[in-house]
Amino acid sequence: MRFMRSLRLALLPCVSLLAACQSAAIETQAAATAPIPQLSLLSSSPMPQGIPARDAPPGFISFCSRYLDQCVASASEPATVHLDLPTQGVLDSVNRAVNNAIVPEDDQEHYGRAEYWNIPSDGYGNCKDYALTKRKVLIAAGLPERALRVAIVVTARENRHAVLTVATDRGDLVLDNLSNTLKPWSDVNYRWVERQDGSGSLGWVAFDTQVAENGAAGPTAETK
Repeated sequence: MRFMRSLRLALLPCVSLLAACQSAAIETQAAATAPIPQLSLLSSSPMPQGIPARDAPPGFISFCSRYLDQCVASASEPATVHLDLPTQGVLDSVNRAVNNAIVPEDDQEHYGRAEYWNIPSDGYGNCKDYALTKRKVLIAAGLPERALRVAIVVTARENRHAVLTVATDRGDLVLDNLSNTLKPWSDVNYRWVERQDGSGSLGWVAFDTQVAENGAAGPTAETK
């Protein structure tokens, strides 16, 4: 719990920034986490819609059974975020803060099991835990849950990996524990496998036909 309190304190500037909507305060209020370069408004493209996946990843289903409040978005909630400089500053700050707050550790070492999606309270986690923590913080900051979508990718080294994507009115952006830089989805060198469908529940879409037909992507070597 001490870890989560420390993370909340580090992220208070991010929440205040979103609430205040004052672009001039971005760098000042984010100083509690990590230095942020002068921001220019990003532009991306929407990710492909994908094909409805037969099942959500088992680890995500288990996560939702334990964190119901993170998986029950209202259908009336916006499915995209309006991207302006204050909101982009929040996304950037949260990405950096969570990356700095969590120490990489795989599920087998951490929990004694191969696959366990979680919001860690002890400061250790793998790529899915980073993504889910960022998602929780951004929901608490007032961003619509339906726009905050965990995605499964394969890296250039053929490792399975998870990131948080954010659907905005200027295209989809990626928050990644392997980078402190907020990026358009098309600028990262990943093969996209599947992600949440934006319904705010257990629905996922696949970008890989085999995943759509056979269910969630099976376990492979994974980055932390």
